[in-house]
Amino acid sequence: MKILSKTTAAILLGAAFSTTALAETWSSTEIHLTYGELEQVGTDGAKVDTSIVTLQHAGGWKYGDNFFFIDHLEFDSDGKGDNPFNPGSDSNEMYGEWYSNFSLGAITGSEIKFGPVKDIGVIAGFNWAPEVDSWWFLPGVRFDLDLPGFAFAHLDITAYQHQSGGSADSAAFTVIDEDNSYMIDFNWAYPFKIGSTSWSLEGHIEYIDGRDQVTNFGSGELESHILAQPQLRFDLGEAMGNEAGNLFVGIEYQYWKNKLGEDGTDENEVQLLAVWNF
Repeated sequence: MKILSKTTAAILLGAAFSTTALAETWSSTEIHLTYGELEQVGTDGAKVDTSIVTLQHAGGWKYGDNFFFIDHLEFDSDGKGDNPFNPGSDSNEMYGEWYSNFSLGAITGSEIKFGPVKDIGVIAGFNWAPEVDSWWFLPGVRFDLDLPGFAFAHLDITAYQHQSGGSADSAAFTVIDEDNSYMIDFNWAYPFKIGSTSWSLEGHIEYIDGRDQVTNFGSGELESHILAQPQLRFDLGEAMGNEAGNLFVGIEYQYWKNKLGEDGTDENEVQLLAVWNF
């Protein structure tokens, strides 16, 4: 894995330190390292060794919570790992997401509870993909679920609204326009014990509905996709006699039906995982 560029490092650190400006009542910041052989779209199913460094932060405040992550992806396939959207370009990519949830129960001061739902929130989401000059807005609602044994369980239902800063004469692959769609996402964390050791099964499963897309290379239809990314974590730090909750190792399983909306590109891979929580 190459060392991150100064620009990338500055973005990651800037995002991390920006959270200190929030009046958070709790927070969790993590660095994830994952490694596996993942498929690239537009390559007839070609797989490349992919290293991902992720900065992830979650924090709560008086009226809700915030969550964001920034991925830095690096492809290495013996000279064949170039960005598939721009052949010959750098084989590094970035991608990020931010979600702010506003608790209606906390804002109104009234308990909102029925069935397995213990609160309802209003979500403002933002996804960013600079390699295709695009970002998406995801306004919607969150159902905060009370499930036995879970540290948290959320069901999010949002719109999926595309915006672009690209142009039709770009030399790289650029998304010019995309129909509005919607997303359904279930995200959770389930800690458990095996003997004296601590484990956690956590992650998310999302569905994004299909939509028409226009690019500088033409137009077409993106298929609906299903993406599941559960992680199985083992608390290595605790097992070594250090403080619990700081150092984890494990695996991340990635299942992606119609990856990035490409019909027939289905991913089914296990990645090695290391997590540092601070």
